[in-house]
Amino acid sequence: MTFAHDVEDALRAAVALVNSAEEPETLTTTGELAAFFSHHGYTGRHDGTAAELAAVRELRPELRALLLAPRDEAVALVNGILAEEQAVPRLVRHDALDWHLHAVGDDEPLARRIRVETAMAMLDVIRADEHSRLAVCADETCEALALDLSRNRSKRYCSATCTNRNAAAAYRARQSV
Repeated sequence: MTFAHDVEDALRAAVALVNSAEEPETLTTTGELAAFFSHHGYTGRHDGTAAELAAVRELRPELRALLLAPRDEAVALVNGILAEEQAVPRLVRHDALDWHLHAVGDDEPLARRIRVETAMAMLDVIRADEHSRLAVCADETCEALALDLSRNRSKRYCSATCTNRNAAAAYRARQSV
């Protein structure tokens, strides 16, 4: 199952945001927020203030809970977010992107847009019953999230660092036998 580009982009951004709370913590400055905004292709309002940074950082626990919630619990969380934010989906096309969904205006605060875009992306995850694509990293020492968008569902680790650490440990274990 491949998701629409906007769904994949929103999931990648949400996972990156949630993982920014892991050690070493990132997204601690307005400069890092600006880089996050740019890297994940956000458009529209970006204040670049400490208040905006704080509001985005405050989303991390809620998004983590949403991304890891079992399917039926995720439905309640998504419905709650969309109702609370009074999200009204509409098709838009901008920049180099083809038609995709937005559910709040581009002039809304960034934290609100991230929250709604993540909930909208989770709609497709729920409808496709693809929750297995979101999990905690398989590294026993890591609590970050891993997003698996591969065809063969082979991604188990959150980053190359965790992948390499576990591959090296497995290699050493095989060599010691």
